[in-house]
Amino acid sequence: MTSIDLNSDVGESFGRWTLGDDAAMFSSVSSANVACGFHAGDPTVIRQTCRSAAQAGVTIGAHVGYRDLAGFGRRFLDVNPAELADDVVYQIGALQALAAAEGARVRYVKPHGGLYNAIVSHTAQAGAVVDAVKSVDPGLPIMGLPGSEVLRLAEQAGLRTVTEAFADRAYNPDGTLVSRSRPGAVLHDPADVAEHVLRMATEQSVRTIDGSLLKLHADSICVHGDSPGAVAMATAVKSALAGAGISISPFA
Repeated sequence: MTSIDLNSDVGESFGRWTLGDDAAMFSSVSSANVACGFHAGDPTVIRQTCRSAAQAGVTIGAHVGYRDLAGFGRRFLDVNPAELADDVVYQIGALQALAAAEGARVRYVKPHGGLYNAIVSHTAQAGAVVDAVKSVDPGLPIMGLPGSEVLRLAEQAGLRTVTEAFADRAYNPDGTLVSRSRPGAVLHDPADVAEHVLRMATEQSVRTIDGSLLKLHADSICVHGDSPGAVAMATAVKSALAGAGISISPFA
């Protein structure tokens, strides 16, 4: 592998509440998953994030989620699939308009949090996300976990799929992410995160929570922008990849 896409969740501030340092993250990543207002973000934050991403040459993606500001979109919601599809269409459309106002455009879709985890196996909700994306623009790729229902259904629907790995999350032996409620689910040490990513990029594998190695192909690697020390982790990842001769470039 000579290049890899690094993505980060951004635009997650809301009103007077600030989360993360998006501008600093844009110096290390190539793709920006911009919150669309349902789990985080407001119109002003979203537009400013699109402006900053465009100025930094970072690709913009729609980070769609459940309508759950109070839970930051990390809780599972038993939403009717038709309503979920409408919610996803709404979020993509809002981001498209705000990006266009800054001379940019949305180039992919990545579900967030509880929705992301649900559609690994929840067929009805996965289908709703796929239907929503296809109805808005069948040229928009969907980013998700390798082996997930949403990517399987997206491929069936003729959409491009983008497999993703996580720089700062621990993995179960079956390839799913360790629940955030468990100790060790989130990695915080920049050196550990950099080692994690290098293994993904050079060996297409990841060391799981039980110490075993799992083969894993990723088109993009996520460095969460809201984690404590996120900028330091992203900088360490960028440096480690450069040292291995791997450049950072968007997949889209």
